Amino acid sequence: MGESVGTLLELDVTGIAHGGISVARHEGRVVFVSDAIPGERVAARVTEDRKKSFWRADTVSVEQPSEHRVEHVWSEAALERDPAVRAGGAEFGHIALAHQRTLKHDVLVDSFARFARTDLAEVLGSDVVVEAAPGDDEVNGLGWRTRIRLHVDEDGTPGPFAARSHTVVPVASLPLASVVVQESAPLGRGSMPGASVIDVLAPSGSEGARLVVDTQSPTVVTETVGERSFAVDDNGFWQVHRAAPAVLTAAVRDLVDRDRLDPEGQHLDLYGGVGLLAAALGDMVGPKARLTSVESAPRATEHAQENLAEWIGARAETGRVDRWLQRTVDTASQQERGRLRAGTVVLDPPRSGAGREVVVQIAALQPAQVVYVACDPVALARDVATFADLGYRLEALRAFDLFPHTHHLEAVALLVPVA
Repeated sequence: MGESVGTLLELDVTGIAHGGISVARHEGRVVFVSDAIPGERVAARVTEDRKKSFWRADTVSVEQPSEHRVEHVWSEAALERDPAVRAGGAEFGHIALAHQRTLKHDVLVDSFARFARTDLAEVLGSDVVVEAAPGDDEVNGLGWRTRIRLHVDEDGTPGPFAARSHTVVPVASLPLASVVVQESAPLGRGSMPGASVIDVLAPSGSEGARLVVDTQSPTVVTETVGERSFAVDDNGFWQVHRAAPAVLTAAVRDLVDRDRLDPEGQHLDLYGGVGLLAAALGDMVGPKARLTSVESAPRATEHAQENLAEWIGARAETGRVDRWLQRTVDTASQQERGRLRAGTVVLDPPRSGAGREVVVQIAALQPAQVVYVACDPVALARDVATFADLGYRLEALRAFDLFPHTHHLEAVALLVPVA
């Protein structure tokens, strides 16, 4: 804790940083400011002092507001509340929805410029657009979450954490959640004594919501995407936005280069979960597709095997992606290597990205193309830079606003071998 912590500053906000924090300067020092918008002048209180690098500060009032500032969509996260008890998870809720996408675009472009040495507009031939999910504009980006996690305080009251802390904030509303989730969430004071964590979810294949308390045994639920159904555990991973599975399925199908899609190839879905993107790929390849989904969670792998049963050549394997790839690189026969070279790789890694080791292993297999689904622009840019060093260039990129009123975005990139 430096001497500056607690100091109230007047700041001119000049930019947006990865993570949903705005950027200002004070006497030459970078200050990362929450709840502000580039172009504003704000009063902000310093909360963290990294003497040789930067400060962090929370906005407490706005002296000159941006034209894009609106009433916060979640009153319990609004500027009027003390920063210590502002609900987290809606850090862009005070920004007009269209401008949120502009800021996300700026972060994406900056991430590629800094970490991949890539001018996206130049490489792609046009500027990338952060696309809205179907139906979001009509409802101002509200009601999209089909899954929420609530934490429970010592008094048994559930709520979200405050921004950048582990303080539970009691709330009376959850405007980003679907109506079913909102109606089913136990938000009353003392309503969940003895519990620590509550997940509330409304699977698309059912009419009601489910509550998963702490580490209770999983129940299998059904998620529907188009005409296809997927079995998934109620405590397992599934895309949070109601439209995300369909949007990402369509994006993968759109970006895959059909001329490079060999029906005789061995196709991979890495970090495959319950098989959502493997199914998207299988639909394009055809009923005889050779598909392998690799996922570290055993229960998800079991569901993937079931969800991909219509493809005779599909299999789901449990294992860490890096270890599975290294074993494949080391032991694949000449025939298997030929099929892998003809194959398409789809990967959807966690927020930290695939990382250099996995990218090197994928490139060693020399696939015909790689479709990378990313939920973090910096991690994606770093991995694209590594792919570029190994002979794969960025061919196409689409970005989607699947997390309205937060700083998060989803991107899908196509990488192909350099000719």
